[in-house]
Amino acid sequence: MTQLLLLLVALLVLGHVPPGRSEFKRCWKGQGACRTYCTRQETYMHLCPDASLCCLSYALKPPPVPKSEYE
Repeated sequence: MTQLLLLLVALLVLGHVPPGRSEFKRCWKGQGACRTYCTRQETYMHLCPDASLCCLSYALKPPPVPKSEYE
C-alpha cells in the first residue's frame, strides 16, 4: 500500500513538470526562441512581439551583409 501511494505521488509530481522547449515561443522563421535571457550558445537577434529576446544559436546566425565601398 505504501509503494502504491509513493508511485501515485511520483506520477502526480512528474505530470506537472513543464515540457522542455515547448514553453518558449518560436521566432526567426521557427529557428529561434523568445526568452528573457539568451544562453551562452545563443545570440540576440531582435525583439519578439511580447518584448522578449529572440535567441538564435550561433550556428544558425546568418552571416553579416557586406557593405559596399560607396555607402
